[in-house]
Amino acid sequence: MASIFSKIAAGEIPSYKIAEDDNYFAFLDINPMVKGHVLVIPKQEVDYVFDLDDNMLADMMIFAKKIAVALEKAISFHRVGVMLICLEVPHAHIHLIPINKESDMLLSNPKLKLEQQEFEEIAAEIRKQI
Repeated sequence: MASIFSKIAAGEIPSYKIAEDDNYFAFLDINPMVKGHVLVIPKQEVDYVFDLDDNMLADMMIFAKKIAVALEKAISFHRVGVMLICLEVPHAHIHLIPINKESDMLLSNPKLKLEQQEFEEIAAEIRKQI
């Protein structure tokens, strides 16, 4: 059965898409830790990020870097935090999280509740910077 991320990349489930190419897809996390929290996935469904072959993992990080650079231009913050949790969805993915301090990445922090318009505005601003 396809993961929810595979369905998002295929357009079967709506998302706030940031960017895509033939192999990778980036979109806003709908349960963000902070505004601009982006997920980067390979379109090929692989459960665990370290099961990706070396070239695919390297290429996914290069794709993620392009998104991180766009985030830095679109949203005011100190750094892009990178997180690999590898548990919550059985599909390899990278979290790109705008942070000002380490505690911005604590999983125990409450998730933001954003309106659709906010998600759309954030996604549009990031896309403009790519």
